Amino acid sequence: MESLTTKDLTLGYQDDIIIDSLNITIPKGKVSVLIGSNGCGKSTLLRSLARLLQPVNGEVVLNGNDIARMKTKEVAKKMAVLPQSPVTPEGLTVHQLVKLGRYPYQTWLKKWTEEDESAVERALQSTNLLDLKDRLVDSLSGGQRQRAWIAMTLAQETDIILLDEPTTYLDMTHQIDILDLLFELNEKDNRTIIMVLHDLNLACRYADHIIALRDKKVYAQGKPEEIISCELVQNVFDMRCDVTYDPIFGTPMCIPHGRGRCLLAETVSNAQNG
Repeated sequence: MESLTTKDLTLGYQDDIIIDSLNITIPKGKVSVLIGSNGCGKSTLLRSLARLLQPVNGEVVLNGNDIARMKTKEVAKKMAVLPQSPVTPEGLTVHQLVKLGRYPYQTWLKKWTEEDESAVERALQSTNLLDLKDRLVDSLSGGQRQRAWIAMTLAQETDIILLDEPTTYLDMTHQIDILDLLFELNEKDNRTIIMVLHDLNLACRYADHIIALRDKKVYAQGKPEEIISCELVQNVFDMRCDVTYDPIFGTPMCIPHGRGRCLLAETVSNAQNG
């Protein structure tokens, strides 16, 4: 199974350092989620892990090798990445999009094979898109479109999948649909899933390992039930909250403080007034 680590990784844009001297190890065969406030470097770190962003200093190490020194197709056979809000070329069907996932395996000498077609069919089946494979991607709903992009990454047949905010712009039903799919891929195929999520409660529900970023460093990392606390949420998100447990899954659940209708207060007041 593929291993992915960082060594003194420093990331930034021009003179602005976003991540400073980071050393982390991504657990193999687990679901890891990057969390933190806006602008803390979650997406920047994910882009660097996927070799989409060159480090200022340090290395991303894949199976003991500096990823920057590896050939593009070699990396693409080991890691698949789904960026935030990918743009679909106009006029592309679902089947054509998913076939793009086989690009790393194509050469001048080795053209499209039955093995490639089988990989595409498996990806379509895993994402429940076989009935939609001839539809234009642009005609799909947001959730269906996101599943089509995930199917493309599955067709690469990599051990590691990286996703930047895969539930962005999706309604609640489709958010759960996508996260359930990724969870099943991890459980069934033992794939290493690394993703950025904004919803802390969903991160706690689906993650085996959470990495919380703050001030260009890792503030905390570990199992959600071991690290998620009122103190962490205050320090990482600058938000007061209570942390309880999800009544269905038993995972940590954050209840933010703030303003809003307080039915509890209304109930108490009504009881006092008789």
